[in-house]
Amino acid sequence: MVEMMKYLKPYRKQLFLVLLFSLIAILFELYLPTLMAEIVDVGIVNSDVSFILQTGGWMLVCSLVAIILMVGVSYFASKVSLGFGRDMRRHLFVHIEHFSLEEYEKFGSASLITRTTNDVKVVQDVINMMQRMMTRAPLMLVGGVILAVSRDRTLSLVFLVALPILALVIFIVARKAIPLFSAMQKKTDRLTLILREALTGVRVVRAFNRVEHERTRFNQANEDFRDTGIKVGKLMAFMFPIMLIIMNFTNIAIVWFGAIRIDQGEMQVGNLLAFIQYAAMILMSLIMLSMAFIMIPRAQVSAKRLSEVLQAKPMITDPVQEMLPEHNHGRIEFKDVTFRYEGAEKPVLKKISFTAMPGETTAIIGSTGSGKTTVLQLIPRFYDVESGEILIDGQDIKNIKQSTLRSKIGYVPQKASLFSGTIFENIAFGKEDATEEEIYTALKTAQAFDFVEKRGKGIHSTLEQAGVNLSGGQKQRLSIARSLVRKPQIYLFDDSFSALDYKTDRILRDALKSETAEATLIIVAQRVNTVKDAEKIIVLNEGEVAGIGTHAELLENNKIYQEIVASQQNGEVSA
Repeated sequence: MVEMMKYLKPYRKQLFLVLLFSLIAILFELYLPTLMAEIVDVGIVNSDVSFILQTGGWMLVCSLVAIILMVGVSYFASKVSLGFGRDMRRHLFVHIEHFSLEEYEKFGSASLITRTTNDVKVVQDVINMMQRMMTRAPLMLVGGVILAVSRDRTLSLVFLVALPILALVIFIVARKAIPLFSAMQKKTDRLTLILREALTGVRVVRAFNRVEHERTRFNQANEDFRDTGIKVGKLMAFMFPIMLIIMNFTNIAIVWFGAIRIDQGEMQVGNLLAFIQYAAMILMSLIMLSMAFIMIPRAQVSAKRLSEVLQAKPMITDPVQEMLPEHNHGRIEFKDVTFRYEGAEKPVLKKISFTAMPGETTAIIGSTGSGKTTVLQLIPRFYDVESGEILIDGQDIKNIKQSTLRSKIGYVPQKASLFSGTIFENIAFGKEDATEEEIYTALKTAQAFDFVEKRGKGIHSTLEQAGVNLSGGQKQRLSIARSLVRKPQIYLFDDSFSALDYKTDRILRDALKSETAEATLIIVAQRVNTVKDAEKIIVLNEGEVAGIGTHAELLENNKIYQEIVASQQNGEVSA
């Protein structure tokens, strides 16, 4: 929690005003019982109406000033806490954007969403409460004790019994609450994960008639979260009645012993009334502190989770001094590249070596799990190699800044990813300053122009989140258009034609030849029909290069490629 305090530095002025206003307001509040005691002991005893009215007027003035100041406290406290929440969410988002895929996989998207929303909200609320209570309560406690003792030292001995009991109750409840709050945040992660999976995979859930299964899974997580919340609620329900009982018995003791002291002539009635009010302030300040101490453990759990994200250093970083390639053609070379995913026992790629030349199409084919997609993901440095080198125009990509490297690349992922917004905005995602003419050219090359024009507003038609109002083939073609509009030196197509029919596949690849004539083009595909016209075909098998050559060469002398062709003989090749 202490680590979060550094994010409050921009709000030092507001924090100072909160502290100042709280101090002045409490001084006025602490003065009220003294004025009331004077009304009783002087005004009422002497039947001095003018004194009563004058002192009562001062009480009204003090009350109004205290109210105005506390409104100011609430305003500035809200400004600080909400500003902190805004800054923290922005800082988290920017930090998460710099994560490599390994960090994303480590935390999980559901947990990152929960941390950026729910955990920030918890810390934000506690900061708001701390400004209102943690500044007010200690000042009121200290001031109340001093003034109560100044009224009657002997009667103040009551607090020596009440305060330790209250402190013990707070300690016991806080000790039991901390593990429960930690568990609640983890169960929130689990709940978010299940909900996210159910919503994003709604088509699959319904297609396989697993609605009841998902409902049961959600209910179990929801009830687990509820049960933990009930345990926390029971703790709170136990604590406050106990504290009220202690407060009431303390008041009874004060009135009892105060009456005895009045009867003995050692105390005046006004002083007893003032003492009762100071006692109420002291006990109320302890209740406020107890609420803060109960909420702080939960905030500590959330703050720890936020710190875990903020302290996570990206595995992939930019070089201290960038070394740009001497030439700018887009030539890619893999030199004995070995790679394994975090925690994996075996490498997914082993001693991979090949060269992709500008103006040529390099295709990668192989069975599922052979490492085709991984090869493509290593080029933009989504992951770093375990050993070996990946060179672009003779320069190791580790010596090039990620932004510079990726500006050379047009990447079309295996799963088409679109954003809510217009078609124009989605295509221009690849090039911010793209003109409508460039958008139309890219759409025509990607064979997407016809279906886009048939939509109501053409390129200004709106897409739903993740492009759910498009077919798989339409989403793939828009993803390809987004890459084309960028006009990069390197094109990476990761099985980006899988949802297209054979005819559209052929037309699209023919159109790409002229559009990407001077660029380096690497295509990952399952279909032989998609790769057979490539100048170079790389056959992968269990993470190793099993052969490199043209379609004719591999068909003649590569057994694995022959098996792939044979398995598709009745499909793509015959087509």
